[in-house]
Amino acid sequence: MHLIETRDLTYIYPGSVKGLDRVNFIAPRKARIAVIGANGAGKSTLFKHFNGIFRPTSGAVLVRGEPITRENLKEVRKFVGVVFQNPDDQIFSPTVEQDVAFGPTNLGLDEETVRHRVREALRVVGIEHLASRVPHHLSGGEKKRVAIAGVIAMEPQVLVLDEPTAGLDPQGVRDLVGFINSLSQTYGMTVIFSTHDVSLVPEVADYIYVMHRGQVAAQGTAAEIFMNPDLLTSVRLDVPVLPKLLRSLRDRGIEVSMAYTYAGAEEALMEAFKRSP
Repeated sequence: MHLIETRDLTYIYPGSVKGLDRVNFIAPRKARIAVIGANGAGKSTLFKHFNGIFRPTSGAVLVRGEPITRENLKEVRKFVGVVFQNPDDQIFSPTVEQDVAFGPTNLGLDEETVRHRVREALRVVGIEHLASRVPHHLSGGEKKRVAIAGVIAMEPQVLVLDEPTAGLDPQGVRDLVGFINSLSQTYGMTVIFSTHDVSLVPEVADYIYVMHRGQVAAQGTAAEIFMNPDLLTSVRLDVPVLPKLLRSLRDRGIEVSMAYTYAGAEEALMEAFKRSP
C-alpha cells in the first residue's frame, strides 16, 4: 500500500482551465520524491490534492489506500503536511513558539505533549533560538523554517514542500538539502518537493516526476531523467550543471563517467585524472 497515490487525477479550474490532466503518481514509504517542471506545469495544483485542499474533477487521490473524504480529512491532514511556497501564508501567531504550537494544539493534545512537539520541531529545523521571536520580523529563510516546523509538529508521515528553495540564499539551499535528507534517513518520513532548480534534484531525490502542462511528461531516477536532455528542453528545463559539464568533457574525447551528484562527479573526475597520461 502506497502512502499517497493518484489515479488519472484531473483538475479543472473555473473557466475550464485544465490544471491537471490524468496524473498518476505514487509515493512509497521513506521516499524522497522531486516533482520538477517550469512555472505553471501543475506542481502546486497536484500538491493541493494530497491533503484535500483541492478535490479532483475526476480521477482519485488515495492516502494509505483510502480516498479523501470529509470524514477522514482531519486524519489525512495529520498524515500529510504541506508547506506552501510563501511562508507568510502559514505564519500568523505572535511568536514562533506559538505558531509552531498551533497545529498540535488544534489536534486536542495535552499541554505537555504540545510543548514537547514544539521543542522537537524547533530542534529538527535548527531554530530553537528563534522561539520567542516575532515571525514576521524574520528573514525569508527563517520564516520558511518556521512554516516547516509548524507542519513537523503535527508529526506527519509525509511532508510536502512546494518550491522550498524559493527566496533562499546558497547557504539556505545547502541547509535545506541536508534537512530533507535527514527527514528520510533519520525520521523515516517521505518527503515530496517541487522545484524548477534541476541542479538541486540529484542531491536530494530518489525518484523524479517531470510535469508539463498539467501532465506527467516523464518519471524515473536521476540517471534516467538527466540522461535525456531533449526531454528537459522540451519541458523548458535545463540539464543540471554537473552532468552537463561531464557530457561536454566526453564530447571533447575525455573518458569520464557520467554522474549527477557532487560526490559522484568528484569521483568521476578523479578517476579520469588517474587515467590521463
